[in-house]
Amino acid sequence: MKKQIISILLLFSISVAAPACYCALAQDEQININVYERISPAIVAIDVQVIDGVSAGTGCIVSSDGLILTGSHVVENHKDIQVTTYNGQTYKAQFIAEMGKNKDLALIKINPKTKLQTVSFGDSEAVRVGQKVLSIGNPFGFSNTLTQGIISRIDYVKNRFQTDAAINPGCSGGPLINTTGEVIGISQSIYNPDHNISNIGIGFAIPSNEAVKFISSVDKSKIYAKNR
Repeated sequence: MKKQIISILLLFSISVAAPACYCALAQDEQININVYERISPAIVAIDVQVIDGVSAGTGCIVSSDGLILTGSHVVENHKDIQVTTYNGQTYKAQFIAEMGKNKDLALIKINPKTKLQTVSFGDSEAVRVGQKVLSIGNPFGFSNTLTQGIISRIDYVKNRFQTDAAINPGCSGGPLINTTGEVIGISQSIYNPDHNISNIGIGFAIPSNEAVKFISSVDKSKIYAKNR
């Protein structure tokens, strides 16, 4: 009887002392984790040597052989483009094509050693104000950063989404993602009356349908001709 009591007390002391490592995640947290783990391998950091310095941004891998979508202002006036994948591999990229400044989209190409994971696009026509969104980017060089927010406004005149998900310098060209893991927008800019000193929760993204049209419009033969 005495041994049984000692055993029970010992088990109780262990259970009290053990840290709460196995708490259940909230449903919203699990969604964020699932989306991030699914999409982040298809997101890259882009560093560009330009005429007057360095430009940094983010890109979405759209084909397993290394075609990458980003913002045209990220690679504008490029001299040298370097891409870093989520696992730290670096590649020199070739500029392929760009869409006008109003659309702010560009394609670049790397030649990876193995097939890469790609993003999937959702229908941006189905996006609604109030919808939750996630953003992955490389703000100020902090790679693969996840932020969340909502669609704050849809600008039908300029054809872009406004969001309060944190978008900072280095995030341009990165994905705005819905809760099923589809890219519904490409991060473009922030409203910055203080000249990039702070993020005030007003960011903008190009609808994914524009990106899909752009990718489809590029002559694929030219892509592979440039990479021979």
